[in-house]
Amino acid sequence: MHAIIPFLLRHGYWVLFANVFAEGMGLPIPSVPVLLAIGALTGLGEFSFSKSLALAGAACLASDGLWFNLGRFRGQSILNLLCRLSLEPDSCVSNTKGLFRRLGARSLLIAKFVPGLGATAAPLAGLTHMHPLRFVAADLAGALLWSATYLTAGYIFHDQLELVADQAARTGSWLLLILVSLLAGYIAWKYSQRRRFIRNLRIARIRPEELMQMILAGGEVAVVDLRQEIDVEHDSFKLPGAIWMTLDELDERHNEIPRDREVILYCS
Repeated sequence: MHAIIPFLLRHGYWVLFANVFAEGMGLPIPSVPVLLAIGALTGLGEFSFSKSLALAGAACLASDGLWFNLGRFRGQSILNLLCRLSLEPDSCVSNTKGLFRRLGARSLLIAKFVPGLGATAAPLAGLTHMHPLRFVAADLAGALLWSATYLTAGYIFHDQLELVADQAARTGSWLLLILVSLLAGYIAWKYSQRRRFIRNLRIARIRPEELMQMILAGGEVAVVDLRQEIDVEHDSFKLPGAIWMTLDELDERHNEIPRDREVILYCS
């Protein structure tokens, strides 16, 4: 632990920028500990708070700008790719799209504080063709707010963080082993939960070809389109006769779904 401090003192600004940029690009490298550490060292007079804040904001804007442009041209595929990398890919797309639809550009102000939204907000902004200047203004404001929060926390509690670092240095490998074990257990539990979800989904799944055969054979089916509004706005294709309601509206509008026939649900 103590070996890290001299390294941060020599290369702190570069480490801060690279770490925040790497996390913004989707790499599993948390940047909050580095922000807290730089904030604590700022409190000890080793770094400039304003320069650290500017570098963190620039790193966020650089990575988010890349995702924004990818979202403009490859929006849905990029969003699906990011959600596949999450621990809950089955709900990632619908949850983030629903939140972004409700908040719009304001979601960029809180995106980095919300799990799942931080990685998908920028490509979603590109997918919805948000004006670039509006995106830059909202994203930069959100990046500065997020960075300032953790830098300030490190600055205020630098004495306490120093005690935590000393305690971690004394416990050494045991603390690391406990943290790694807890993380591995959580990932294994989420993976098991996802496998059970997929098994249950396969039982009740129908392929598009099978649905077409049912319709052509004169079978009575009710098709319910559960895609988010953002999907329907950017996809001109709709199944003829399908009932469209978002997942959030399902509870209050379920009476619109016929009960005397086979019900087929689909979403993005």
